[in-house]
Amino acid sequence: MFRMLLLAVAGLVLCSCSRSERAAGTLPHDAYVWQRSWNEQVVDAVLQRGTNFTGLIALQAEVTWRSGRPVATRVPLQFDALLASGSRVGLAMRVGVFNGPFVADDERGRFLTQLARSLVTEVQTNRISVSELQIDFDCAASKLDGYRAWVEAMRQAIKPTPLTITALPSWLKQPAMKRLVAATDGYVLQVHSLERPKSADAAFSLCDPEQAQQAVERAARLGVPFRVALPTYGYVLAFDPAGNFIGLSAEGPARNWPTGSVLREVRAQPEAMARLVREWTRDRPKALRGAIWYRLPVAGDRLNWSWPTLVSVIAGKTPAAKLRHELRNPQPGLSEIDLRNDGDGDYEGPVQLKVRWSGARLIASDGWQGIEATDDGPNALHFESRKIRLPAGESRSIGWLRLDKKVEVQIESNP
Repeated sequence: MFRMLLLAVAGLVLCSCSRSERAAGTLPHDAYVWQRSWNEQVVDAVLQRGTNFTGLIALQAEVTWRSGRPVATRVPLQFDALLASGSRVGLAMRVGVFNGPFVADDERGRFLTQLARSLVTEVQTNRISVSELQIDFDCAASKLDGYRAWVEAMRQAIKPTPLTITALPSWLKQPAMKRLVAATDGYVLQVHSLERPKSADAAFSLCDPEQAQQAVERAARLGVPFRVALPTYGYVLAFDPAGNFIGLSAEGPARNWPTGSVLREVRAQPEAMARLVREWTRDRPKALRGAIWYRLPVAGDRLNWSWPTLVSVIAGKTPAAKLRHELRNPQPGLSEIDLRNDGDGDYEGPVQLKVRWSGARLIASDGWQGIEATDDGPNALHFESRKIRLPAGESRSIGWLRLDKKVEVQIESNP
C-alpha cells in the first residue's frame, strides 16, 4: 500500500513538472520565401505581405553533389525588396542528400563553412541585418552525430549570427538528436512531408495534425527552443494506368506526363492547420516559440493557398468559400457571367448556374474554362462544371450568351 502511495505521489510530481513548462497566447509566425527566381510576383508578395510576419526566411543557396563534391547554386535575392519588407530577414541554405563522411575540416566541410559565411556577409553588405542562417538538410537519422560536426563548424564561422537547422520528427527517436540541437541556436521541426504513394487510390496527407502535436510534445522534452514548420502547399501526383506512382510536380511549369497518366492532387488542409494554431494558442510547450509557414503565397500560385486563406489560418479560423455571380453587359444583348469567391477559403467543387430571360431569342452562347453551356428550354441556359477551383478573393469568367435584343437576364445559382 505504501509503495502504491509513493508511485502515485511520484506520478503527480512528474505530471506537475511537465505541465509547469507550458505556455499560451498568440504564436509568432514566420514564412519561407523558397522561390529560386524572384520575379515580379515574388517581389510584390514580399513587399505587400512581409509585415504580416515576424520574419521571412529566404532561400539563398542550394548545395547539390557531383561525384561526392559539393556544388552551390545561389538564388539572386532582391535585397531592396527584403529591406523594404519591414520584416526580420533570415536566410536558408538547402543541402542535398549526402550520406557522409562528415568532417568539419575536409574539402566538403570547408566548402559548406565558407559558403555559410559568404551568404551572411553578402546580405549584410546590402544593409540587411540577418536574424539567422537556417540549414535545411534531410540527414539520415543514423548520421546525426556526423551532421553535428558540420553544424558546429558553420555556427562558429557565422557568429554572432544565429545558426538554426530544420529537423524531422524521425530524428526525435535518436539519442544524437539532443547533442545535435544543443550545437545550434535553435531548430525548426518540420512536421509536413509526403511519403511515396503506394497507389493512386491511397489516402494522402501532407500533415497529420495528431502526429504533428505528438512530435511537438516530444521535441519539447529536449529543452531547446524550436519552431514548427507547417504547410500551405500542394503537389500533383502522377500514376500510370496500372496505378503505379511515376512522379510528382509542384509549383512551376506543368509537366508533360505520359499518355494515360492518372493525376491526383494533395494539398495542405486549412481546417486542420487552423485547428493546430488554435490548440497551440490555448496551450503548448514553452519550448515551442513559433510557426513557420511553407510558403509565402505568391500571385499565380496553382497549388499554394491564397493569401486570405493563410491569414485566416494564422488567426486560428477555419476558412470558408463564399461564391457569388456577377453579370456584365459589355454590349446590348451580350451578357457575360463571372463567378467570384468573396470568402477566405478556396472553393473546389461543382458549379451550376441557370440563366433565364424572356422576350428575346438566343443567338449564341458558350462556357469558358471547362464550363459547359446547354439549352434548358426556349428561354433558359444551364452552365455547369463538375469541378472548378476558385481561390479566395479571385474571380473568373464562366460563360456568355448573346440575345437578339436587350432584355433583363436573371441568374439562379447552385451553390
